[in-house]
Amino acid sequence: MAFYCYKCGKELEFAVKGGIMVGRLDTCDHCNAYLHCCKNCHFYDPGLHNQCRESYTDFIRDREAPNFCSSFQYINSDTPPEMKDQNDAKSKLEALFKNLK
Repeated sequence: MAFYCYKCGKELEFAVKGGIMVGRLDTCDHCNAYLHCCKNCHFYDPGLHNQCRESYTDFIRDREAPNFCSSFQYINSDTPPEMKDQNDAKSKLEALFKNLK
């Protein structure tokens, strides 16, 4: 598993591999985006009411800004965000048009 920045999609290098702790004001070495933000969190889901799978979290207006959320868990992923989105879109299109082949 690897850790990627939500904004630039580049892999992040952490000194400690187990139990990743991202400080509130830590930034990406490549694009300077804040790392402790909703868009890098495992619980972030834009399709939900509060855009979070944790029901007890406070509403956060800016999902790219650093926050004090105690539920924050950095996303573990096999692929960068852009690749994941492309693969999801491709599989949805294939499922939609599978009967036309």
